[in-house]
Amino acid sequence: MSAEYATFGLAPAMRAGGVLADGAVQVHRDFLDFIVDGRPLLFRLSDLDAVSPLASDVPPAIFTAQVRALLLEADPPLPGGRYVVYGCPECEDLGCGAVTALIERRGDDYAWRDFAWQTDEHADLDLNGYHGLGPFLFHGDEYRAALGALLDDTAPTTDRRRVLLIGARVAVLAKLAAALRTIGIGADIAHDTNDVTADELRAYGAVAFGRAVGEEERAAVRHSFARAGADVSYVDGLAPIVPLLVAQIENALDRRPPEQRRLVGLVAADGTAGIEVTSSCRVRITTYRLDRLSRTHTHDLFDAVLEPGHHGIPLDPKAVKGESFVVARTTGSVLVEAMAR
Repeated sequence: MSAEYATFGLAPAMRAGGVLADGAVQVHRDFLDFIVDGRPLLFRLSDLDAVSPLASDVPPAIFTAQVRALLLEADPPLPGGRYVVYGCPECEDLGCGAVTALIERRGDDYAWRDFAWQTDEHADLDLNGYHGLGPFLFHGDEYRAALGALLDDTAPTTDRRRVLLIGARVAVLAKLAAALRTIGIGADIAHDTNDVTADELRAYGAVAFGRAVGEEERAAVRHSFARAGADVSYVDGLAPIVPLLVAQIENALDRRPPEQRRLVGLVAADGTAGIEVTSSCRVRITTYRLDRLSRTHTHDLFDAVLEPGHHGIPLDPKAVKGESFVVARTTGSVLVEAMAR
């Protein structure tokens, strides 16, 4: 292979949703990211909160149109032969800003070049160009095979955004289900799985247990899912705190390998959050604490861009005393740990 060529592929990715400490809601989005030379292209764009046009929740006709556009089988959506590579995860409006690129044929191959940040129909490469990103030249066969597979019935799906909630505190479960539905994750509440069909069980991506659910009940639920051949993640709820539980469930739904994540490590001990990131990104740290009266106290303690590597973030002792929990969040993932003593 000539040194000027880059490899092209696709891999499941997500924009983690959540209920933030200030009450704001961040919508969950599943999408396919572009893998260039073995690394997600989105990671080369620092801390951009965006999704590709290949999102799992868009209507099939629009999804197909997006794929055909990237294959240059349809006219470009923007002047100058430019295509949207990443857009706003909340509304996908160009006015919110989007990363665009010129996509063109070079013989049998495809080239992506002149990346820019764009908020209207015309890109200003001098002012808003991503200088140093690309150009990328992809072998035509590899490029067409990756995108063309999405037009087949055999294309992999990333849409398993349903969670089964099992617990004793009905009020907490109802609030949790409502919060999950608000951010785009389906949620159902049940006491057990005795009357749930195998097809229904296979539709879930995760099962969340409340703290009051006994081990015998948990084992019965796991047996039901195993018998149905359902591959799910299990969440042991840390505390009856809705934003904390939402974060745990978001983490459980993230099945990507470490090399396709930005946030890959969180250790909470001795008043410090140990963070590991694989690429430059913004990290936010929030703590939740239950006092002796079971009241919840929430603290936003850190919000900054971290470079790749390990970082130790000191936490306010008042925020992590007693029974407390740490949530570390980037735009693409979230990790949760109980504060160890």
